[in-house]
Formats: sequence, C-alpha cells, structure tokens
Amino acid sequence: MPHRQNHNNETAMTSTLHLKEHVQQAANELIAAFAGNDTEAYFAAFSEDATFLFYTLPAPLLSRAAYQEVWKGWQADGFAVLDCQSSNAHISLQGDVAIFMHDVATRVRFGSEENQFHERETIVFRHDGGRWLACHEHLSTQPE
Repeated sequence: MPHRQNHNNETAMTSTLHLKEHVQQAANELIAAFAGNDTEAYFAAFSEDATFLFYTLPAPLLSRAAYQEVWKGWQADGFAVLDCQSSNAHISLQGDVAIFMHDVATRVRFGSEENQFHERETIVFRHDGGRWLACHEHLSTQPE
C-alpha cells in the first residue's frame, strides 16, 4: 500500500506541475502580447466577462469590452508599450481557477513622453474550453 500512495502523490504532483506550466504559458503569451502592442492577441487572452482593477483608473472595468474602449482611448492619445518584464511569478491552483502573481516592470510611451513603472499584478485565469483565459486582472504599485 505505501508504494501505491507514493505513486498517487507523484501523479498528483506531476499533474499540478503540468497545470502550472499551462498557466505560466498563458501568462507568458498575455505578457508578450502586451509588451509587443499586439492588441488583438492581448485582448484574446481575456474572457469577455473579465474584470480589471487598475490603481491608475478611478473605477473598476467590468468587462473586456470596457477595457478595450479605455485602451483605444489611450492609443488615440499616443500610448504604446515599449517593454514589459515579468519577475517573481507565483502560481496558485484553485480547481478550474489559477492565481498568477508577479512583479512587472513596464516602459510605456504617452505621446512623446516615456515612463517606467514598477508594479505588482495579479491575474486570475479560468480554465475554459481547453485553454486558460484571464478573467480578472488587478494592478497595484510596487512598494518602495
């Protein structure tokens, strides 16, 4: 019996590791699309009912479409992402939901002005039809 229990534990650990790799891949694709200004791929990484909480905005955005409208306005004002680097990632699996937390260093341009931001971000992914889609994003400032 002990051998079978060890086998089950190893299988569960392998399965958990495999799921975390899939979540990490989904996060990598989302971050790469953001960093590359690939608007279509970036928003395709979010579910339609995704919610967004950004410290830079006065209120939460309660759908992907709402965020897309804000994004279009930013772009019309000359917004572009120049670089985005993720570090210190941690993934917590919660059934069909995964919580991805990381530190993010982003360089952006608004018109002719460039800014560098050091922030923390939590992205909640939901397993949906064979892929992991982001269903919530929360961005906050990085403490000094």
